[in-house]
Amino acid sequence: MKRNEFLKLCGLLGISFPLQSVISSCSSSNTNSNNNPPESVIIIGAGPAGMAAGYLLAQQGINFQIIEANSSYGGRIKHNTAFSNFPISMGGEWIHVASSILPEIVNDASVTITTETQGYNNSDLVQEWDGNTITETTLGNIGGSQDLKFVGSSWLGFFETYVLPSIQNNIIYNTPITGIDYSSNDVIVTSSNGQTFTAEKVIVAVPVKILQNAVINFTPELPNNKQQAINNVEVWGGFKAFFKFTSKFYGAYLGLPDSETDQGQRIYYDAAYAQNTSDNILGLFSVGQQAEQYQNLSGNAQRDYILNELDTIFGNNIASNGYLDHIVQNWNAEPYAQAAYIRDQENWQLLRTLGQSVNNKLYFAGDAYTNGEDWSSVHTAVRSAKRAVEEMVS
Repeated sequence: MKRNEFLKLCGLLGISFPLQSVISSCSSSNTNSNNNPPESVIIIGAGPAGMAAGYLLAQQGINFQIIEANSSYGGRIKHNTAFSNFPISMGGEWIHVASSILPEIVNDASVTITTETQGYNNSDLVQEWDGNTITETTLGNIGGSQDLKFVGSSWLGFFETYVLPSIQNNIIYNTPITGIDYSSNDVIVTSSNGQTFTAEKVIVAVPVKILQNAVINFTPELPNNKQQAINNVEVWGGFKAFFKFTSKFYGAYLGLPDSETDQGQRIYYDAAYAQNTSDNILGLFSVGQQAEQYQNLSGNAQRDYILNELDTIFGNNIASNGYLDHIVQNWNAEPYAQAAYIRDQENWQLLRTLGQSVNNKLYFAGDAYTNGEDWSSVHTAVRSAKRAVEEMVS
């Protein structure tokens, strides 16, 4: 699971966590306070930030288009609805803040939100594997967890219910963007097949790895500090797997010796926690260096590697003998993501620079483009979208 709040449970391993800098919110150096709201906006990317931005623009009656490279919306919050009788989140899965984030996203007090969430219990079983033996304790003994699980839903399911209906007719799919020209009064956006789109302002809501790999060319080039921030942030790769078993032999979480390091994170967890299901599904979350051991394999070799790891930890070939099925998600292999998210220990000043707008024309929204106070989660992505929209319409 993402971010240090979730990995509090790795206190089992005696590992300390990097401290998040406490800073005040910083507004962009390119404010729009003297301009009128734009008549047209192009949003590049239909992930949570892009959808949230479009939704807020729709609420204000501003004309917009969302241009998405993939054949569907969702980005890194996509889910699988075929593996079990509840959605399996292949990317962003947990709510890392209070459930009040849901009405905050909807931004309409007249809407009743029926999406259910559930927190973890202090009595939940937590296990630790130190490389030789496995020990057990409870979540309460290691400080608990404030994270929430969706019940019978997911981040994508929430967006489909409350955000998508008002923006779905404004999304253009299968249109990768390769160029943004903001040298004139209007911004011209060019796709990989030469199609062009024009608007007064553009919100760039693509994963930062796409900008690192220069998939999109900017005319003129982005300011030096912006480009340096893009180049210098470390973006972790990401891999998730979900294994279905005949019985449940694991607790809510299983910590490993390398669950939390400066190079990455990984952990096993009960993916069916809080769900109304008889399925026993163990999830594997890994990012950074810890994901590479899984990403370097595929097919049966990848499956057997994970089963062998679990057999070693729990003994008696319990995982191999109880195995039923599995699915995996390698985010490095996704052409329009190419990675997971920025490492937890990154310099907050780089993140703040990533989030700043350029020339009152280009705005940036997503889990990486924040004010530097927090990053790499769904709630930071939607809040960055809100900030971008507020700046351009102020």
